[in-house]
Amino acid sequence: MAHTQPRILRAVSLAFIAAIVMAGCAGSGTSPFVGVWGDTSDSKQPSLDLTSDGSATGTDGCNRLMGTWKEDGKTISFGGFASTRMACEGVDTWLSQAATAKIQEDGKLAVFGQGGEVIGTLAPGK
Repeated sequence: MAHTQPRILRAVSLAFIAAIVMAGCAGSGTSPFVGVWGDTSDSKQPSLDLTSDGSATGTDGCNRLMGTWKEDGKTISFGGFASTRMACEGVDTWLSQAATAKIQEDGKLAVFGQGGEVIGTLAPGK
């Protein structure tokens, strides 16, 4: 009987430690939105970097963009973008008009404007 008690305590302790470790792993999942979207090697192409702290930075292919984002299920909403105001001929600055986005079945990030229409897509960054 004297040897049984330490074994039970050890088993309970190990189970408790395992539960704590598993709970920590369950809560540490990263959002599928976090990361780089678009081609960052070409400054004339739109790209976006979404970080886990809710900040968003990138370029619309001409101007630098800075803003915030928030996840709501399978969609994210942008808190608006501040940007530089350079005049770039022939560049479609659609990304600066982003209101929401979601990941499509093909893995690309579909970006929607204020009216709910798709204004562009960004492939996962490399």
